[in-house]
Amino acid sequence: MTFLTGPLPLIPQRQGERETEGQTVGSIVALGGGHGLSASLSALRLLTSDLTAVVTVADDGGSSGRLRRELGVLPPGDLRMALAALCDDTDWGRTWRDVMQHRFRSQPGIEGSLDDHALGNLLIVTLWELLGDPVAGLQWAGALLGARGQVLPMSTLPLTIEGDVLRRTAAGDVLETISGQASLAAVGSDVHDVRLLPVDAPGCPAALEAIELADWVVLGPGSWYTSVLPHLMLPQLRDALCATSAKRCLTMNLTNETTETSGMTAVDHLAVIRRYAPEFKVDAVLVDPSVVADRAAFEDAVAELGGRPVFGKVGAASGRPIHDPLRLATAFHDIFGEN
Repeated sequence: MTFLTGPLPLIPQRQGERETEGQTVGSIVALGGGHGLSASLSALRLLTSDLTAVVTVADDGGSSGRLRRELGVLPPGDLRMALAALCDDTDWGRTWRDVMQHRFRSQPGIEGSLDDHALGNLLIVTLWELLGDPVAGLQWAGALLGARGQVLPMSTLPLTIEGDVLRRTAAGDVLETISGQASLAAVGSDVHDVRLLPVDAPGCPAALEAIELADWVVLGPGSWYTSVLPHLMLPQLRDALCATSAKRCLTMNLTNETTETSGMTAVDHLAVIRRYAPEFKVDAVLVDPSVVADRAAFEDAVAELGGRPVFGKVGAASGRPIHDPLRLATAFHDIFGEN
């Protein structure tokens, strides 16, 4: 029986909680999935409280994949990570962030049905089943967490991503079709063509509206073929991203060498964007100089997308290929102020 009805409750201000200082930009929509989108959101929530995350829904691995197969729901994992990234840096926010990310582990020698499920995934799916509406369920989850922004799926239908991968064999090169985000992300071979199924899947109406009304749209970082590119392959979403009056920022990864993009340069990453969405233009491309081997070639590739390159040290001080939220926020702040 559905008992969550009516408008969302107002979340009272909690002790020690305050509005983010120095907020200087308007409405921002950040698109992506997984850890890359979480990095963007952790930075952007320091700049604005009018923040929307639009998240990929093609994941079919781990806890998300199991829930998707067993219950026929959207994969909740990347949506959960986005909600966790929007939690405040207060006792309340940090506690709920950890609750959402907590994974169950059975005692040694016992294989339990909850093994590897994240509690946040189960909470989100529970809200979906009670409300029958994925967007409303995410709104309620965000209200519970006191999230600084809203989280939306890119589509209200679960999507499947597949690609043609070049396999080098003794008999010659062979193209093999790999289906599923988890499998495609782990192939470690050249990806030649990527597709979203069903081909006529609709964009989430609330996401399309958010993009239309945004001041800035931020795409990336993230797994290039399975987290970033899907937003430009869903027809209604691609059209919205091309038609919006918002300015657009593309954020590059901190390494070019992933299992999906082995052997590709930063310039090659931009060529993928032009290939799949030639009409998509940007105002700025944010990149750490460490991933650009040929600066002149990269600047030319950015110019073909209609924008300007912004070089900035945005990686963590540890040297690992992880974006530092404060450095990333500073870079975004400068980009938003100069365009």
